[in-house]
Amino acid sequence: MLSPNKNDDTASSAHDRVYRGLRSRIMHGEIAPGQALTLRGVGAEYEVSMTPARESVRRLVAEGALTISASGRVSTPELTNERIEELAALRALIEVELASRALPRAHMALIDRLQVINSSIAEAVSKRDAVLYIRRNLEFHRTLYLRAQAPAMLAMAETVWLQLGPTMRSLYDQMTKSESPQFHRLILAALKAGDEPGLRLAVRSDVTQGLRHLMSDV
Repeated sequence: MLSPNKNDDTASSAHDRVYRGLRSRIMHGEIAPGQALTLRGVGAEYEVSMTPARESVRRLVAEGALTISASGRVSTPELTNERIEELAALRALIEVELASRALPRAHMALIDRLQVINSSIAEAVSKRDAVLYIRRNLEFHRTLYLRAQAPAMLAMAETVWLQLGPTMRSLYDQMTKSESPQFHRLILAALKAGDEPGLRLAVRSDVTQGLRHLMSDV
């Protein structure tokens, strides 16, 4: 006998799959700033009906990952300098605190893992793959911050990353990089030395310097 909630479970699963898929694409810069999305297009891409497509879009609008105009046009946000500055300030506040809380739990296995991720960032740079660069860069930060054991704070950081995703793609497309982020090496050095002031400074510099560069170019 079929469960009476089978249809509800299927709809929930479809919604979750679309939401997570779109969320990942936006966060990692796979969708450009100002790019329009349609419910029909989202539904076709993920092979779902309009309902899970609509609910996923609504959820992402609520998180600031998408915007909806008065006419109903859905798109990724095109951030103003003021908005970029605000989000950069949030990154500095939240991520510095996460790193500080992670420091006492930063064992050598974690540091080794961060070094491996940082090497993969260098590979993305050499390939000039902006999406892979963003994906690995966020993986570096998330891996460290998970050790903070502060899930609410990490969720706030991820919401900021989500809102910045398309803009970060524009930033990396503009910048000419030849090596992995210099501040990652300072973060690793501070973790090895147990240097909290050095770690806080390195994280703050890492999460704000690129965005400041973008603001100066706009």
